[in-house]
Amino acid sequence: MSTVHRLLIAEDHHLLRCGLRSMLSALGEYDVVGEAKDGREACQLAISLAPDLVLTDLSMPGMNGIDMVATIKRRLPQIRVVVLTVYKAEEYVREALRVGVDGYVLKDASFDELVAALRAVMQGKRHLSADVYGNVVKSFVNGHEALAPKSTWETLTARERSVLQLVAEGRTNRQVGLYLNLSPKTIEKYRAHLMEKLGVGNVTGLVLAAIGLGLIAPQPDLQNDANIDEPPAYRRVVK
Repeated sequence: MSTVHRLLIAEDHHLLRCGLRSMLSALGEYDVVGEAKDGREACQLAISLAPDLVLTDLSMPGMNGIDMVATIKRRLPQIRVVVLTVYKAEEYVREALRVGVDGYVLKDASFDELVAALRAVMQGKRHLSADVYGNVVKSFVNGHEALAPKSTWETLTARERSVLQLVAEGRTNRQVGLYLNLSPKTIEKYRAHLMEKLGVGNVTGLVLAAIGLGLIAPQPDLQNDANIDEPPAYRRVVK
């Protein structure tokens, strides 16, 4: 009898999460032991349930997928992680590999490829979608990633990325502080430091920086509005 692997699915879009659960459960190879709709919940469930495998979105509310995976791998390095995302840029792939992602699959891949990736990582192999297997990734896999220049993402700490994402999502200092267990004054200091570090002069600049890092995406009808002083409503990227 074949082994049934315990699987945690982390995806903030309910319909996609349900679809993945249904299709993967039907294979008879995976027991979906938990589902998470944001990064923090995914971390908590991974630590409490200790699944064999985590299938996760790269963009998650509150805590992004990169920092989420880093936290899980730090606590439970034996857990295999496959990322399912729309991002194929080398810096995202490099960061995902750096924190310990075992598989990187694009959302335009076939279901068969996703299944192949899940099976491969459970056999101790690495799986990368063909479209992301560029020179930078090859260098990383071959142990030469130190030669690559530092990206903006790498210059920010995990806490700075969390604050940037939450601020860019439109939350107040108080709301961000409550979420991260920090005081509003501390969040204000983080905001000022981020503006200086990213070379921007207002919250709109922070929003645009967050967009550039793939933490959020603008509403299509507001993307080119150059006259705004404060960020309008923004939504996260579907990844």
